[in-house]
This record gives sequence, structure tokens and C-alpha cells, in this order.
Amino acid sequence: MAFWMKSSMGILLIILLLLQSQSSMGASSTTLDNFKQCVSLNSDLSVLPLSTVFFTPKDSSFTSILQSSAQNLRYLVPSAPKPEFIFTPLHDSHVQATVLCSKQLGLHLRIRSGGHDYEGLSYVSENETPFIVVDLSNLRAVNVDIQDNTAWIQAGATIGEVYYRISQKSKVHGFPAGLCTSLGIGGHITGGAYGTLMRKYGLGVDNVVDAKIVDVHGKILDRETMGENLFWAIRGGGGASFGIILWWKIKLVPVPEKVSVFTVAKTLEQGGTKLLYRWQQVVDKLDENLFIRAIIQTAPASAGDKSKKTIATAYQGMFLGGADKLISVMEQSFPELGLTRKDCTEMSWIESVLYIASFPSGTPPEVLLQGKSTFKNYFKAKSDFVKDPIPETGLEGLWKRMTEEESPLTIWTPYGGKMSKVSESETPFPHRNGTVFMIQWLSLWQDEETDSVKHFDWIRNVYSYMAPYVSKFPRQAYVNYRDLDLGMNKKDETNFIESGGFGNKYFKDNFDKLVLVKTMVDPDNFFRHEQSIPPLPNSSSKKMGYCPSA
Repeated sequence: MAFWMKSSMGILLIILLLLQSQSSMGASSTTLDNFKQCVSLNSDLSVLPLSTVFFTPKDSSFTSILQSSAQNLRYLVPSAPKPEFIFTPLHDSHVQATVLCSKQLGLHLRIRSGGHDYEGLSYVSENETPFIVVDLSNLRAVNVDIQDNTAWIQAGATIGEVYYRISQKSKVHGFPAGLCTSLGIGGHITGGAYGTLMRKYGLGVDNVVDAKIVDVHGKILDRETMGENLFWAIRGGGGASFGIILWWKIKLVPVPEKVSVFTVAKTLEQGGTKLLYRWQQVVDKLDENLFIRAIIQTAPASAGDKSKKTIATAYQGMFLGGADKLISVMEQSFPELGLTRKDCTEMSWIESVLYIASFPSGTPPEVLLQGKSTFKNYFKAKSDFVKDPIPETGLEGLWKRMTEEESPLTIWTPYGGKMSKVSESETPFPHRNGTVFMIQWLSLWQDEETDSVKHFDWIRNVYSYMAPYVSKFPRQAYVNYRDLDLGMNKKDETNFIESGGFGNKYFKDNFDKLVLVKTMVDPDNFFRHEQSIPPLPNSSSKKMGYCPSA
């Protein structure tokens, strides 16, 4: 049934499409032909031709489309599973039709907004083939309403575009979300979304006031029609488990006309171990206007001998205020860093976005409209949350292991402030009060021919070594730093108990509620992937007494 057949012209177009499809398909009809016909019958005809938004492996542009936003090169190697075709919708109704037609034709869906899934789950399916990719990159409108302090954003927009569009309407408004500007907003917010404003305003999910999602029945639901349970689940419960996000409505937050940024690097030879230990003691207690993360990697121990390594820690900060006030705050709370006025640069909030994202000085903010990733590598990642400072002996053991790896990187992100004031159950994102900082572990390499096994072995060894120093029961992990080592759903055999292996690490006690919401809204598990939220077995919406507005 078409959603928008409002005129005889619409009916005539459908008849013509049917005749054309039937004459060309014959006995050798393909999945793509059937899908095109189905989408044409079930979506808005005003944005035809749809033929320009389908890409198969036979098309010359297929590879460039597939690779366009994919972050992890491990999943772009020739041996990685490829989709039957990629569909890049032009209208919300195309996404609705995608759900209906995929169900009708028995196709497995992967949904991509920005391609940053660390395990490539938005464009690769290890468990289920054949599969198709629905790439939302054409759906990227950002409608900012300064009077209302809100913005409606389509899922295919990048967070950099969102920041830019806000800055064009106001110099004193911002939004607390990601540091990497090419993140697709659709998937980014479903996992939490943190950045330099998190200690002042919390996460992206804490500042979402409405959303539009295509459910398993192909209907578009907003907050009122989806109900508070589903609205709760999509704000931090991970992507592609409950439906397809079309739009987020976000609440803008105030920022000063000038903020201050700095980066101060210290090596082990400069007292780096003791300084990082001190950072751990104070970082969650600093003024909530101040964000200081630690970026830790190896560096040559001396310019003349690159065979010997040391550890270099870059303390990168952003302060919501002027440099003089920042220096005063630092002298009172973290004088050990030795921050001076010449280390600090005052700039607008949108300029600080570029600074934190490592764009060269002087880069115009319009670069954010390109939505291009500045970070593409072969990599494996893991995450941790720390409740108590890691002792110096623990750090020294970590340094030893880091110098054994070619290109290790770990980023430590501070908590405290607003993050400690939000209940663990307010959203599915549970890593709140009591967390001092979060750790992201990365092993990176540049060559497809490189032996990836040694890099996997290294990061798993480090992860094992760090177990005594991080959260326990469960050992927590951040869902947006997806890690298939934590467990996977099996094909056609999703098990609530087994899924708890990764589910409890990502969501703690919120996992149980996420399973109940999943059971209510998608009992047959249409929206699924290797780490999606499972429904309870042998469930149905009728048995669960599901009410869409509950």
C-alpha cells in the first residue's frame, strides 16, 4: 500500500512502474528488481528516479560508496562480506519502505549513518548473508531553532555539520556530543555521545528531547507515539536494535563567546608517571567548566635514537571561559601540570571543535560540512571505566607493554561534574557517578598485509593486564566502542543469557529493561546484528501486552 497516493497521477505512475518492472524481470527477476519495485510502491514518488540510489558490486561507484564513511579498514578488505546492494534513501518514506520490503523479501538489513561502528556492523554482516546496507547519508538536514533552543537533525548528518549549523545561527549555543566531527548523528547518539561539554552538560543522550524512528511495521513514530519506554531505550541502548532512527530533536546548551584550549605534553623523563597519577586524583573533581583528557602514546626516547621508546602524554583541555580564569582554576586544582598563559589560546566554541578534532590551525569551520573522516586505519579497540586511580606501579607495567607495540594509543576521558549527577537508570548509558575516567584502548596499523594477529594479541594482553585496575562485576565497556571480544549473538539463535555477556558490560542493570523493550517493539528480532539487544524467547507483542504509548 502506498503512503502518498493522493492523486490519479500517482496511481498512473505506479501502473507504469509495474508494467516496466514486469516486462524487464520475466523469469529472471532479481532481489534488487523486486526490492526496487516494492520500494516504489511503498514510498513517496515525488523523489524519483530511485534508480540513482541503488548500488550493486557491478557498479563502478559501489566500492567508493561502501568505503565512503567506513572507519575501520579491517572491514573493507576483499575477504570481508559485501552487501548485495547499497540503498541510499532520499526521503523518510524510502526508509519506511525499506523496512516493509526487507521483511517481505526476507532480506537482512544493516543500517549506516556515519560508518563509525568499531566492528563495522553498520556495513558488514559476519553472521547473516545475503544482506543489504541502507546508507542514510543523503538524509542530513539540520534545522536549528535558536528561539526554541532546539534543533531537528536527520540521522545522516555528521556531528560536525550539526556543530557548524548551530554556530551559524548563534555564537553562544552548542551541543554536548562527539569529538570526532565525522560521526554520523544517527548512530552516535544511540550509544551515548560524549565530548568536551560532558562535565558541564552531560552526554548527547541527556540532551535529546524528541526523535523520529521507523519501527518494525514501517511506521514513523515520535516520542508521543512511541511511548517513553522506547524513547528511553533508543537514547543510549545502542544502534539498530529497535528501529531506524530518522531524526533527533536536540536541546541546545549555552556556551561563552570565548573558550580556552590548550595541549601540554609530558614524557616519562619529565615526570610523566607521577603527573598522570595526580591527574587521576583530581580530574573528576575539577571545575565542571573544565575538560582535560589524556592522550597517551609512544614516542622516540631521543631524537638521535628512534629505536628506544618512551611514553608521551598530551593533556588536552577546553575551558568554558577566558584564559585568565582558566589559569586561576588550574593553579588551585592542578598546579602540577604547570599550565601557563602562553599555553592557552582563546577562541570561539566552533573553533575549539576544530582544535580538539586536530584540524590544522586556521582551518575554516566550513570544512565540517564535508563530513569527511580524518581517521581511517586498520584498528582494534577496547574500552574500560576506572573507579579509583591506577597506582604508579600499575602505570609502569602499562608503559612496558605499550613500548612493545608498534602504534599503540590510549585516550583517558574525565568524568565528574554533570556526569555524576545523572542516575544510572535515567538512560541506558549507565556509566555515571563513581566513574573517575573512561579509557579507550587502540592498536592501529596502516598496511593490509600486516599480521593483524599480533595486534589483536597485544591489545588483549593489555586488556587482561589492566583487569585489576578497572571496574569489576561487571567490567564495564562503552557500546560506541564496540568490541566483539565481549561476545556475539549467534545466527538464528539469539540467546538472552549469552547476550548478557556483552549486554551487562555495556548497560549494567539497564540491559534487562532493554530486553523487555525489545520484546515489546520487535519480538521477532527483525532489527538485529552481532551485538543487538535480543528479545525474550517465544515472545510476542500480544503476550507481552504491548501498548505503543506505554
